[in-house]
Amino acid sequence: MSGNWTEQHIPDQHGRVAIVTGANTGLGFETARMLAARGAAVVLAVRDVEKGKQAAARITGDVTVQALDLASLDAIRSAAADLRATHPRIDLLINNAGVMYTPRQTTADGFELQFGTNHLGHFALTGLLLDRLLPFPGSRVVTVSSTGHRIRAAIHFDDLQWERSYSRVAAYGQAKLANLMFTYELQRRLAPHGTTVAVAAHPGVSNTELARNTPAALRGPITWLAPLLTQKAEMGALPTLRAATDPAVTGGQYYGPGNRGEVHGYPKLVTSSPDSHDQAAQQRLWTVSEELTGVTFSAVTPQRMDS
Repeated sequence: MSGNWTEQHIPDQHGRVAIVTGANTGLGFETARMLAARGAAVVLAVRDVEKGKQAAARITGDVTVQALDLASLDAIRSAAADLRATHPRIDLLINNAGVMYTPRQTTADGFELQFGTNHLGHFALTGLLLDRLLPFPGSRVVTVSSTGHRIRAAIHFDDLQWERSYSRVAAYGQAKLANLMFTYELQRRLAPHGTTVAVAAHPGVSNTELARNTPAALRGPITWLAPLLTQKAEMGALPTLRAATDPAVTGGQYYGPGNRGEVHGYPKLVTSSPDSHDQAAQQRLWTVSEELTGVTFSAVTPQRMDS
């Protein structure tokens, strides 16, 4: 496709159902707003229902609100049950919500908060909803990662929950690397079905509330540099929207801003780190994630590494 991919390139979405996690603010809100503007029935899946209702009131179109706390497996199962009851068809599941650089905290189930929310929460939600997507050709699971997946990032299988030591930057890197590994392994499992694809995206450096937990030592420089380095949330949402709606997208792709360094700009196909493509680590992470969440993806066929 020639030219810059913009909101105007989003195809008509009438008849399609989109679930967007963390949609009451920032990137999630802009993603939901633009999908609704193109005719999708959009579900704002949010932790704070009141804030979700306030966000829904600012969006024109078919918009509903669903309570979803990704830091609680019980809450995820409850939300999935509600969504299954009200939506026999799901076309887009956009795993957007996340936390960044938090002090060490744990989820309701004892997982380190960034890994538990950003990866395990979305892993569980996807597994519980996947059979609502599989019957529908063109359906997609889009998971939002970050350039942070390259920064001090590794999957610490010997200490996934950071119980021995903790770095908020490295923990975020692990969670965002996990998002990509999950996407690539999910796509391998989806491929034989030929209906649903898994795609990843990242927003570059966008001006949202996500960075509110940035360490104090970095907060000053970031505040001064933000106008030069960041882009507005509506631009940051475009890679996600392209991954979700561009007819040319194929499973296992990764979209981000197109300017130098992928910091800002219009969305294009980008590449992720070599670590994110380690199949053995992807499959190990998948197995561990099933064990930790108790959610198995019985609807999709595992693929052997040598297949």
